[in-house]
Amino acid sequence: MSNSEFKAGFVNIIGLPNVGKSTLMNKLIGEKLSIITKKAQTTRHRILGIVNDENSQIIFSDTPGYIEKPAYKMQESMNNFVSSAMQDADIFLFMVELGTSPEKQEDIYKKLKDNETPVLLLVNKVDLSKNEEQVKAYLDLWKKILPNAETFIISAINNFNLDTVLGRIRKLLPVSPPYYDTDAFTDKSERFFVSEIIREKLLMLFKQEIPYSCEVDVEAFKEEKNIIRISAVIYTERPTQKSIIIGKGGESIKKVGTYARLDIEKFFDKKVFLELFVKVKEKWRNNDNELKKFGYK
Repeated sequence: MSNSEFKAGFVNIIGLPNVGKSTLMNKLIGEKLSIITKKAQTTRHRILGIVNDENSQIIFSDTPGYIEKPAYKMQESMNNFVSSAMQDADIFLFMVELGTSPEKQEDIYKKLKDNETPVLLLVNKVDLSKNEEQVKAYLDLWKKILPNAETFIISAINNFNLDTVLGRIRKLLPVSPPYYDTDAFTDKSERFFVSEIIREKLLMLFKQEIPYSCEVDVEAFKEEKNIIRISAVIYTERPTQKSIIIGKGGESIKKVGTYARLDIEKFFDKKVFLELFVKVKEKWRNNDNELKKFGYK
């Protein structure tokens, strides 16, 4: 195929927290790049996932869920990732959860309403619908609000209708040479994915504010012939949180390390030695220098 026929473009996934954006991107690219939990605000960064074939290159962008009233500078930075995604897309995937009030999503759909960029409105979690009438009524509601959008009902977790969405994306892509090497599948580093896997385990194993007050910094990543040696620090904001993460006799931190190591080994398909430390960094979520260090600025 000549370069004049090749298609490539940026497909940005936007929506409220916990609507299934990360699940969707992972399913569409066939790799687990974005961490997934049942907790809101799991995704903190903008993550690119790249799908290549002989005719096209699709660059998906998973974004944090839009936070209406940010409580920390970190959350403001997360919203900035969303704002940047609203400006550089060739196609928007606007994800909504079946039954969620459009009023809660007004800040997002107002920016899409008069946008000339193609918008695919994806109504997710239809597997949880009560009946077909509920789905139809919800689709009709959104068609009135966003008449310029094409609507699709999907279940990201069950792969329902995702092939149809992917086919439509390929048709809408502009003619363009590839933006990335055709063997690339993301823009993020190996260290980034290690830190995200560890943070996912914190979200899974701890309740309330503790996982939200944590950040992970991979200080060492050394790949040898038969093993990868990793040293990472979990930063939290208060000494009491540090004590809970470590647990009695180090029990909790060992559990985090074991679960994380197993997933890291799966991700890299290689044996991993993982060493974890916990340190206190007070009010890091409101500290510009720390946010820059952690990649939020």
